[in-house]
Amino acid sequence: MARRNRDDDLLLEDELTAAFLGDEMDQPQTADPVDDMAGDEPMQEAPAADEWDEDEAVPGQLAVDVYETKEKLVVKARTAGVNKDDLDVSIADNTLSIRGTLSAGAEEGVENYFVQECYWGEFSRSIALPVPVKEDEIEAMLKDGVLTISFNKLKQDTVKKITIN
Repeated sequence: MARRNRDDDLLLEDELTAAFLGDEMDQPQTADPVDDMAGDEPMQEAPAADEWDEDEAVPGQLAVDVYETKEKLVVKARTAGVNKDDLDVSIADNTLSIRGTLSAGAEEGVENYFVQECYWGEFSRSIALPVPVKEDEIEAMLKDGVLTISFNKLKQDTVKKITIN
């Protein structure tokens, strides 16, 4: 992997800033930034922590890789920590659905989290398959935390002539 030098990182930061600010960077700045906001609508504050509906569970979305070989369509998903009994994989109308639950386990004696980045709970993903597959010839394997689903592709080598009436 190539390393960028410090100047490239600064350029990247400027590009990101420009992407978020858009044309605002090109406009002249007034002496007092507070004056710029005088005519704007008041800013909306984020809801307080107690206003969020914690009962409204939103399942996480599973990241996948989808690729094809000459004979197969393959879907891979990282499912580390998920038992195969906690996975539900189905196909209908050329759409693959993967659902599961990632259990955190009970942490004894935890009083406060300083960082909590790992997702625990339900996840799901539905993928419209990009090529026609034989739905009755599917292989699914869970190994080393990676779910691999392989489909035999339907051969569409023949050209069907359409008559015009």
